[in-house]
Amino acid sequence: MRWGQLVIGVICMVMIANLQYGWTFFVPDIQKTFGWDRASIQIAFTLFVLFETWLVPIEGWFVDKYGPRIVIFVGGVLCAIGWVMNSYATSLSAYYLAQIIAGIGAGGVYGTCIGTALKWFPDKRGLAAGITAAGFGAGSALTVAPIQAMIASSGFQATFFNFGIGQGLIVCVLAFFLNVPKPGQVPETTRNTKVIQNTRQFSPSEIIGPTNFWYIGSAIALVGGLIMWAIGAQFYIPLALAILIFGYGGYVIWTRGQPIFTLMYFMFVIVGAGGLMVTANLAPISQDLKIAGVPVTLFGLTMTALTFAATIDRILNGLTRPFFGWVSDHIGRENTMFIAFAIEGVGIYALYLFGHNPVMFVVLSGLVFFAWGEIYSLFPSTCTDTFGAKFATTNAGLLYTAKGTAALLVPYTNQIQKLTGSWDMVFIIAAALNILAAVLAIAVLKPWRAKVIARS
Repeated sequence: MRWGQLVIGVICMVMIANLQYGWTFFVPDIQKTFGWDRASIQIAFTLFVLFETWLVPIEGWFVDKYGPRIVIFVGGVLCAIGWVMNSYATSLSAYYLAQIIAGIGAGGVYGTCIGTALKWFPDKRGLAAGITAAGFGAGSALTVAPIQAMIASSGFQATFFNFGIGQGLIVCVLAFFLNVPKPGQVPETTRNTKVIQNTRQFSPSEIIGPTNFWYIGSAIALVGGLIMWAIGAQFYIPLALAILIFGYGGYVIWTRGQPIFTLMYFMFVIVGAGGLMVTANLAPISQDLKIAGVPVTLFGLTMTALTFAATIDRILNGLTRPFFGWVSDHIGRENTMFIAFAIEGVGIYALYLFGHNPVMFVVLSGLVFFAWGEIYSLFPSTCTDTFGAKFATTNAGLLYTAKGTAALLVPYTNQIQKLTGSWDMVFIIAAALNILAAVLAIAVLKPWRAKVIARS
């Protein structure tokens, strides 16, 4: 029963994967058709990720209260609407709105599937979250070539339309078969000496503080954003919002909630930002390095560097989630984080050194994605281990909003590239942040989490 539920969740994740990982293939054609600068176009990607992540806690509350079916169904409808709107969009504002709608839908599907998996597998949280997240990471690998072929033959608008309808329809049908476990349907949680787990069940308000503080923060963000828009400083709104989140939000959590959550959030952001930068800009990076169309032969297969990289990246980005989830079930979350984040830091730095070589670009981008994708299994598992399973969907959703905060930084990577004339500085910064996260995992998070759980 529970493995069947896991399969349904994975298929749903596969169907929404292109909304994030397929975007990079559309960017060059959108830029060529309308003449907009790349940074402005990528704001649409940022908006997608923001709304995919920041509403997950609310969607998680609906799941915990009403079950997963309605949230998955509505999510499928919104995903379809978003990409259909993309197919008709002729202005940046239209793309922004379409990506917001698609993001809300994708977030509902993603958060629900992860939260449901955590509830069905209290004894294998790392593995279950990893397998489910793998659907999102590797799902788009199956459609890399078809999307590129359809864009070349029918245009990017038709590709948006056809894939939007098809993917959304499948999600809506599968929604009717998803359930949460009833008492007695899942095994009792057994103590895992390798993983530190809490028996206390923390509510969302205990973790991030009273909701009235967040209403105030939302009002500050809204008013501040409108003022910045009015004075023509809209390009800096994402940066200001990120500063507000870490400043005001960090203060509220530190004084009114669980301070350890701020460390988890910060680590998620700095690791997530590097991966999102590559995800959103894989095609532009390969084109700027002048290797996108260069044939590469590996494993007996020959493809262009971009197609090969995009395919292998998505496969490895999917495989890493259950792999590192399984590893973390056996050696501990923080130990696994240290290994994975260190590998990613080294991989990104190597991409900076050797990425101009087509073969090395394919191999190293695959390594980067392999060491990045595990954050979507490690952090939900760590969150549930720390704060309990009762509110797993909502609490993991709160931590998942860090992906949205990381996305706020993506447009500025394009700006750095534009100012410096290369991606070198972006790679160096991303590599350094991953090494920092690796050190924080083993030196700070591990002992701190042990103390928090001991006190509980």
